[in-house]
Amino acid sequence: MATAAAAPVWSVDPRTGKQREQVAVEATAAEVDQAVREAHTARGALAGREVRAALLRRAADLLDEAGDAVIEAADAETALGPGRLTGELGRTTYQLRAFADTVDEGAFLDVRIDRPDPALTPPRPDLRRYKIPLGPVAVYSASNFPLAFSVPGGDTASALAAGCPVVVKAHPDHPATSELCAALLRRAAVDVGLPAGVVGLVHGFQAGLDLVRHPLICAAGFTGSVRGGRALYDAAAARPQPIPFHGELGSLNPVVITEAAAEERAEQIGAGLAGAMTLGTGQFCVKPGLVLAPEGEGGDRLLTALTAAVSDTEAGVLLDHRMRAAFIDGVRSRAELPDVQAPVTPGAGGAHTVGAGFLAVPAARLATEGPHDLLLEECFGPVTVVARYADETEIGAVLARLPGNLSATLQLSDAESAGSDRAGRGARLLAEVTPLAGRVVVNGWPTGVAVAPAQHHGGPYPATTSTSTSVGGTAIERWLRPVAYQDTPPALLPPELHDDNPLGLPRRLDGRPEGG
Repeated sequence: MATAAAAPVWSVDPRTGKQREQVAVEATAAEVDQAVREAHTARGALAGREVRAALLRRAADLLDEAGDAVIEAADAETALGPGRLTGELGRTTYQLRAFADTVDEGAFLDVRIDRPDPALTPPRPDLRRYKIPLGPVAVYSASNFPLAFSVPGGDTASALAAGCPVVVKAHPDHPATSELCAALLRRAAVDVGLPAGVVGLVHGFQAGLDLVRHPLICAAGFTGSVRGGRALYDAAAARPQPIPFHGELGSLNPVVITEAAAEERAEQIGAGLAGAMTLGTGQFCVKPGLVLAPEGEGGDRLLTALTAAVSDTEAGVLLDHRMRAAFIDGVRSRAELPDVQAPVTPGAGGAHTVGAGFLAVPAARLATEGPHDLLLEECFGPVTVVARYADETEIGAVLARLPGNLSATLQLSDAESAGSDRAGRGARLLAEVTPLAGRVVVNGWPTGVAVAPAQHHGGPYPATTSTSTSVGGTAIERWLRPVAYQDTPPALLPPELHDDNPLGLPRRLDGRPEGG
């Protein structure tokens, strides 16, 4: 019986919808198995922290050297523009180097040594604990960040830093960029003496399922839709041996604008909101998708400013025509709901573009279950929903109905920010939105997720499927597990747990920082 030909993988220009070139073919089950087994075999080669740090720095250097080609490829497949992609490439190489620094420091190993104490009740044995890599990791690339959340992005960088080889499932919106970046990472591995198999790449929907189900894959990282992420999450949980699945799925990113803030600076807030919701043609995972704004004069001024700023925004190209169609249909179905107005109508901007806009609705419509629940779901693209509230009771009623989010934003007045308002409104709202999100922004906008040690890019479900972050130094913790050695002879202990600390690691000794 003849074997069916492998499906081709095409690079498509989102500005025209036309195929550019065939980049690859979708991976068969055997090819997925080969990539995973190569990654599994490479585990031992990644054991040393020095070689991991060297790999990350070499990868960053090669990406910088090939920057023009990488940006050209990514722009051709995503239409994000050279300016945006230049910044994203800088972010990508920065986080690779930042994880190399994390590896050098060694604090992520969380070394803890408790010496034996027979006088305690019960007596304490000798206990020595640190963290070890899980094993090969599956990474699922994001559509909207072809570099920073894709093949060379934060999931890959943090997994390699932890000592875990990676097999990446390429996103179909930028396969040529994925192939180019994977080749650079594999070259970086060879340059520092590692097998190229520490980074693998596969294409295809079925390949993604085969990857998460492979018995040698030990964890997975995903950035994408609720539907796709939940399917993979369920597959990871249904395995004979379930694995951690760290998925970023979807987020509404609510904004609460107080009446006092609107009265104080309505025009500034309106312009800022317009910039945040249209940035990257509304394709940021932290785009403000729901805004609670007051009724009355201050809120009216805010909407006037928002209308003017959004009206001046040029039509843009979404990442692919499927997303464009979903955006147009999603906006239409929302705009048809009772009491929903469109001061600036979002939708088709041309044959291949979309126009930015926003919808307005009384907040009371969202306070109880009904057809307007559609407005509480993310609509990917340059649109937001402004819900006008009559009082703080309506704010609380709407917030109580929201699912988990990556971010929540408060726009407060000077008095509310200083905590000097008589009712303590600022502190009360802060406490109210904190359970909803992994990052709370005050008097700013959530777009722009800084790569920093204190960053948290995650949140309650469905924003993410775990409590971990995918951005910042602590993202490495997703790919590690702790192990404790009890009464183990010194000659058998790993060097990280030796009494004389030959590696110079930060440690806790008998519950206190060593040397502190």
